[in-house]
Amino acid sequence: MSEFPWRFFVAGGVNQVRLETADELRNLGSLDQKLWVALSCPVRGHDMDERTMVLIDEDKDGRVRAPEVLNAVAFVCKALKDPALIFSPGEALPLAAIREDTAEGKAALASARSVLASLGRPDSAGISLADVSDTTVIFASMPLNGDGIVHPGATTDPALVALIEQIVGTVGGEPDRSGVAGASAPKVEEFFAALAERAAWRARETEEAALLLPLGEATAAASAAYLAVGPKIDDFFSRTRLASFDARSLASLNRAESEFASIAANDLSADAKELEAFPLALVGPGKALPLGEGVNPAWTQRMSAFVEAVVRPLLGERAELSAGEWADIKARLAPYVAWQAAPGGTAVASVEPARAAELLASDLKEQLLALIAADEARRAEAEGIDQVERLVRYTLHLGRLLRNYVNFSAFYGRREKAVFQAGTLFFDQRSCELVLRVEDAARHGVMAGLSGAYLAYFDCVRRSDGLQMSVCAAVTNGEVDNIMVGRNGVFYDRQGRDYDARITKLIENPISIRQAFWSPYKKFIRTVEEMIAKRAAAADAASAAKMDAAASTTANLDSSAPPVAGAPPVAPKPLDIGTLAAIGVAVGGVSAVLGAIMQAFFGLGLLMPVGVLGLVLVISGPSMLVAALKLRRRNLGPILDADGWAVNAKARVNIPFGESLTKLAELPKGASRDLKDPYAEEPARWPYAVALLAILGMAVFTWYSLTEGAMTLPW
Repeated sequence: MSEFPWRFFVAGGVNQVRLETADELRNLGSLDQKLWVALSCPVRGHDMDERTMVLIDEDKDGRVRAPEVLNAVAFVCKALKDPALIFSPGEALPLAAIREDTAEGKAALASARSVLASLGRPDSAGISLADVSDTTVIFASMPLNGDGIVHPGATTDPALVALIEQIVGTVGGEPDRSGVAGASAPKVEEFFAALAERAAWRARETEEAALLLPLGEATAAASAAYLAVGPKIDDFFSRTRLASFDARSLASLNRAESEFASIAANDLSADAKELEAFPLALVGPGKALPLGEGVNPAWTQRMSAFVEAVVRPLLGERAELSAGEWADIKARLAPYVAWQAAPGGTAVASVEPARAAELLASDLKEQLLALIAADEARRAEAEGIDQVERLVRYTLHLGRLLRNYVNFSAFYGRREKAVFQAGTLFFDQRSCELVLRVEDAARHGVMAGLSGAYLAYFDCVRRSDGLQMSVCAAVTNGEVDNIMVGRNGVFYDRQGRDYDARITKLIENPISIRQAFWSPYKKFIRTVEEMIAKRAAAADAASAAKMDAAASTTANLDSSAPPVAGAPPVAPKPLDIGTLAAIGVAVGGVSAVLGAIMQAFFGLGLLMPVGVLGLVLVISGPSMLVAALKLRRRNLGPILDADGWAVNAKARVNIPFGESLTKLAELPKGASRDLKDPYAEEPARWPYAVALLAILGMAVFTWYSLTEGAMTLPW
């Protein structure tokens, strides 16, 4: 363990290290990481300067881990005279605050002055984020900016400008620090190597003309006609060899009659494209290929071009082509076909041969490589500009990251919002401040549900500009009676922009002990209301059915028919004695139970208030106990873990702290209120009468117990 005298504070039930002084920053690497509140967080998705997070994320994996945070702190300690400046930064970084006794400080200071000079402020005492936020503008003013890439604007030599443009246009360019495409040394070498390869390929046309150009300038056209029919001619002679091997194959080799019938049933096109897959000509054992009559109609035009461009120039006038003659044609055209199939330097095929020869004979390649070397020589200066941006951003934002990473002082201090708090959500007469952005509510809820917090997921849409996001809000104060999926609210992000918000999912957990106390009674009342509603609905349905039956019976009666003579009158059905007995037993049982309860209750005498309290505890106690256990475990860790953080501690959100995160509607101080509601319902008086009678009964019983002793109840 480190010997440094660390200072800690307790928040959320966790020992958290204080980070306020330069010495604490210099010794942060020696602090046991088990005492850090977080060990990893995503680069994006929270209210931190994204460019700063990208700079800290050295391995570019989209996450900032503890070693990368330590490297950022170490850089600040090496570059600033007082690293504690990151806890109270100003709008600009004073140049006087940069160290001159370290390599990091010297490079940053020199580059800061260079940047200010390029901006026309060489005498400025400080450099701001605006000065370095767009390094492409800075590097655009520097023809040579130390990245080993030169664009056309890096030189005034027209020959080099044209060469750079040609390299970018053929083998491709690379963006330099200013964002303009240019040529690097590897691209220059690739370009000139392609030129040399293309030139060598072209030279074969002259050096091996007798082999490559059997028809001279007409060889290219002959090769095109040859390639257009070559595979089909090969197919024909393969079929003839198979027919010579076994005559039984002829029927299949020439296609079945049924295949011709299926084609003939429809209109044929002018070029008989439907026959294209059929053999080039009728196949027979050892048969030669006809060049005129007898050729498949779908191939007539291509075969005519082949005869004109290849057969007649090479073999003379022919009516048919034998297998040997076909082999001769293939052998004579094969060198040209192979040469054309493997051209060299295709990337620079657009460069004219004369231009290519000119470039290969000049020293422009050496001049361009020298310019690139001069650009490379300024790499240290250019990287210093990157370091200035890094230092300015770290000075402005690193302290805030530490207060939301090594400790959660920003969250528990309540002087500022934590970086993971996305904004404020208003709904159901409350405002929730513990609101996080989420990518997938279903996946987030699996882990976040373990936090023990009551969570509401909202889809937020800003219709004016199309912005939308999903958020998760922890409801830590108030009642939950009116919270349900589908309710709407308004969300304000950290920039103050407002969104329409709608609840899409709820994860229910206790909010407070008070809510848990009333929960059983509310559930009982809801159950009774539901039962009454069901009974009323059933009774209404039964009544409606009886009315329908009565109406139907009445409609079917013949009112004009006389009564049947001698028919006895219909007597009303007497009440069943068994039913009366059952009702009496039920009433008696209920009376006995109520009497036992009342006798036990009044038998407590002066301890009746204790009995009332005991009854309340029996009803509300279990709910309150469960709520207390869950609220004791309520913590921020699973909510952040579900959002991609690696929280290293149980960051508890107890009841008092939770009440500060969710504010309920309150009248402002000094406000007046008119209590007269013109539409208020007339209050019922019977509850007051019942309460008054109960109080009087208890008072009489108590007086009697004190004066006369135990009272014998009449029941």
